[in-house]
Amino acid sequence: MAIGTTSVEARADAGTVGEEPEDAGPRAQPSQLRRRLGRADLRAVPEARRALRELLRHWGKPGRSEIAELLTSELVTNALVHTDREALLTATVGPDGLRVEVRDFVAGRPRPRVPAAQDGTHGRGLLLVQSLASAWGVLPHGVGKSVWFELDAEAA
Repeated sequence: MAIGTTSVEARADAGTVGEEPEDAGPRAQPSQLRRRLGRADLRAVPEARRALRELLRHWGKPGRSEIAELLTSELVTNALVHTDREALLTATVGPDGLRVEVRDFVAGRPRPRVPAAQDGTHGRGLLLVQSLASAWGVLPHGVGKSVWFELDAEAA
């Protein structure tokens, strides 16, 4: 898949990824989004929000998509600004809720920090994730890491 491209897969309740049940109509609701994010390409942030909004248009209570979009924006921005490398965004909607992961290819674990008043808007991203997500964390990989969050379906 080329940089900046998106893959949205449909999943039926009883089927496998990419299959639609016979009675699903013209299109089953997408359940997964995958997007490669170009190195330091901050245009990917609003594009990721738009793609996530499309994925979540029938999910949860009003306002839940906005929280997911905000938190996704924070993770995508952090990956692009702090690594100067490309990254991979994956969002999956399942029966238990939403999971969003942003994988980068640089060592170093992000840590929430208390922002100084003179920092303007910097330093608040992980605090937002920590405050608004049902769960979040960092998974180390052989090369790089994935920063993820979940939003419970019950809370949606």
